[in-house]
Amino acid sequence: MSEQPKVSIFRKEHFNAAHRLHNAAWSDDKNKEIFGLCNNPNYHGHNYELIIQVTGTINPETGYVIDTKVLSDLIQKEVCKKFDHRNLNLDVPEFANLNPTAENIALVIYNKLRPNISDELDIKIKLYETERNFVEFPAN
Repeated sequence: MSEQPKVSIFRKEHFNAAHRLHNAAWSDDKNKEIFGLCNNPNYHGHNYELIIQVTGTINPETGYVIDTKVLSDLIQKEVCKKFDHRNLNLDVPEFANLNPTAENIALVIYNKLRPNISDELDIKIKLYETERNFVEFPAN
């Protein structure tokens, strides 16, 4: 019996959010040294681009790996509506004690989406903080 080929489907979304990179255990000088302008006490914002990759076999009945409308609705509900036009440090409970770096934001997004997508499907989060800076989770 041959294994079914896997296909990846991608959904791109965006959200705008403010944040401040800060470690409360460090001095102001150390925070400025490590995080630079990203440590602005008045926060700063980004226009985040989010790409969700879902990989799996094609369902022979639907022709889909996953219905993109279902995926889009899930991303809107779990990410965009909760992060868009928010201050991540102040308005998003997951970041109350977690520094909202791009790495941590990607991990939080993964953890919000993973329970809602079949275990038979692999997911990967690609988050662009700027056009030149982005992260992926999981890394492999």
